[in-house]
Amino acid sequence: MKYVAMIYGNQAKWDSFPAEEWTEAVAKQDAFNRRYRETGELVGAYGLADAVNAQLVRRKDGAVAVTDGPYLETKEYIASFYLLDCESLERAQQIAADMPFADVEPVELWPVLHESAVDM
Repeated sequence: MKYVAMIYGNQAKWDSFPAEEWTEAVAKQDAFNRRYRETGELVGAYGLADAVNAQLVRRKDGAVAVTDGPYLETKEYIASFYLLDCESLERAQQIAADMPFADVEPVELWPVLHESAVDM
């Protein structure tokens, strides 16, 4: 079963993170990614741009409308997400708990109920 694991953040949180600790934090994340890619349980890991770069795309009366900003009016936004492929929910929970930032922020875990093949 596939799961999406998400880590939230905000600009103030990232700005308060000491610059000298980023190298170690990135190295820990890279090690996590390698470990679970090797087991085949990490399908993909994606870090997102800051919320200021988000856009909303809609279609209204057949015309495309693009506006700036994330959908939700909130300080927190999705900072990164991971696609896991695990044999059980318990295994997905173990992997989510092993994420380097899980001791600082909770990891939101969602089962993927439907997948549409893109390489037909």
